[in-house]
Amino acid sequence: MRAEQIAEEFPVVAADSSALDAVRLMAEHRLAGLVVTDENGCPTTILPASEVVRLLIPGYVRDDPALAGVLSESMADRIADKLSGKSVAAVLPNERPDMPTVKADDTIVEVAAIMAHERAPLVAVLAGKNLIGVITASRLLEVALRSL
Repeated sequence: MRAEQIAEEFPVVAADSSALDAVRLMAEHRLAGLVVTDENGCPTTILPASEVVRLLIPGYVRDDPALAGVLSESMADRIADKLSGKSVAAVLPNERPDMPTVKADDTIVEVAAIMAHERAPLVAVLAGKNLIGVITASRLLEVALRSL
């Protein structure tokens, strides 16, 4: 089985898109992250939901989680304030990995090898430079278990 056969449509956002809109998309679809593309539509990295969650918490609480008990639970207001007027690029982690990619004709074993090596929950499937879909780790496992 080839990567193009198991690739799925997946929400993508451009680096210059609204961060607040991107997070709304992530929340609506309960995604662990979004694929971020450059101005040419090529996937460059992932905006992980965990990174957005980090924005909810002040730095001193991230450093010492025991301090979380003193904060109020008005996180919804805080995230809107922190994301309003910012681009996706502005909220990406400083040290972000390149988007792992596979070729459309790669086998599922080749896809699994890239995921394992990169410790990536998803990979972009490319035909040349065109994004044709994404393979998530759960989709790969589904296909692998089906062949047993």
